[in-house]
Amino acid sequence: MNEFTLEELNLLLGVFEKAGVEESAGEEGEMLKRLKAAQENRQELESMEFDDCLGGACKL
Repeated sequence: MNEFTLEELNLLLGVFEKAGVEESAGEEGEMLKRLKAAQENRQELESMEFDDCLGGACKL
């Protein structure tokens, strides 16, 4: 499965913001929530350092 990059997720969130979509706006809002969660997860993964996983303390 192809996943969006952090840049792509940020771009999509910007489009939703410009369109005025709110999280309480039905199906569009649900998609916005999922995009926000995916963006947060991707950002966390990309900010991890290799040292974060030493000694079995990896956040994954």
